[in-house]
Amino acid sequence: MILTDKSIIITLAVPVFFLLILIEFLYGLKVGKNNYKLSDTFTSIGLGLISRFPPMLNIGFQGAVFVYAGSYLNLELLPIDSPVTWIIAFLLYDLSYYWMHRMHHEIKVLWATHSVHHHGEEFNLSTALRQTSTGWLWKWIFYLPMIMIGVPGGVFVTVAGVNLVYQFWVHTKHIGHLGILEKIFITPMNHSVHHAKNEEYIDANYGGVFIIWDRIFGTYIPERPDIEPVYGTVKPLNSWNPIWANFQVFYQMVQDTIHTKKISNKIKIWYSSTSWRPEDVIDNNPNPDPALFKQKYSPPLNKQQKIFGIIQIFSTIIIAGSITVTLASQTYQETAIFGLIFILGVLLTSYILQNKENSFNIQLGVSSILILAIYFGGLVNLNLLATQLILIHSLVNILYIGISIPIQKYSFKGSIN
Repeated sequence: MILTDKSIIITLAVPVFFLLILIEFLYGLKVGKNNYKLSDTFTSIGLGLISRFPPMLNIGFQGAVFVYAGSYLNLELLPIDSPVTWIIAFLLYDLSYYWMHRMHHEIKVLWATHSVHHHGEEFNLSTALRQTSTGWLWKWIFYLPMIMIGVPGGVFVTVAGVNLVYQFWVHTKHIGHLGILEKIFITPMNHSVHHAKNEEYIDANYGGVFIIWDRIFGTYIPERPDIEPVYGTVKPLNSWNPIWANFQVFYQMVQDTIHTKKISNKIKIWYSSTSWRPEDVIDNNPNPDPALFKQKYSPPLNKQQKIFGIIQIFSTIIIAGSITVTLASQTYQETAIFGLIFILGVLLTSYILQNKENSFNIQLGVSSILILAIYFGGLVNLNLLATQLILIHSLVNILYIGISIPIQKYSFKGSIN
């Protein structure tokens, strides 16, 4: 169970998140400062919705550890029914978040799970949704002391939810300096620095709600008027693939472990700083062309691809929502199947948005097989709302592709951004 991700506050906030994303997009268009791109936005939303499935499926062992710690290792230093407990818990959670977040930027095996959030090369509210699906592996370790000193489970879940929801609004470029508030709180201006890959800005501003921890521990960096933040990771993902986004760094670490010759290096790779690699596996040209530093990954899209991408944005949001609201009516197996279907849908759409060869044909085949498997294979309960929406979505894909593929003649040449 992933208590930090299961707060009802987060579930209730998700529809508001999408409304605010739409408002930000429309506002950007109105003022001539739109920084949304279709493929990037779909990827952020897809990754965010995929990240909700581990909590739904209770993947991980955080819940069991927290229950044990609360029952047998609880020092009971805090009163259960006191406003003071809530205040202390809120401050402790953000302090714990600071160190959790900082260590995820400084230790490679932790960075492997967190890097997903930093792949985005745009800085907008949809970027806030670009969350990891593997964070359950170890982020709970940083919050265990809170349970041990006596923070009640209900209080912990609530402050965790509030902390995460707060972090959403700071992912925007449409809010500038906020004066004295920036000396106390994380704001869009100082969080923008955190997402920048400029050498002058890397590894800074780790707080969730309060910037005071960064000021105390020496990791605060203000945005400089002479250096515009460039967003993304130093080693670009260059992909819309949600699976690759979650495992890119893990894959690199495994490859380095296999190919480096020294035993000590094979171990060090996993706990080293995020920038370190053994000398015998470093690329011949480790320094990228400076001219490419600001270049963004943006495969060109033609009209048919853009329309398909827009359909997928709305359909994935609706399908994910239907799975969430009917969770109690689903068996564990059905929820797991829905999760796999959802991930597959996001993956296939990413292929289309990357101009992968035969990507529309693959989507057509999978949609057809999915309809047959649900109707005749008894894959999931036909009466579930999520099942019905998945069937409608698959049928819409088939009908749309049946029209769009003949128009494209299987070619993406000459398409536009």
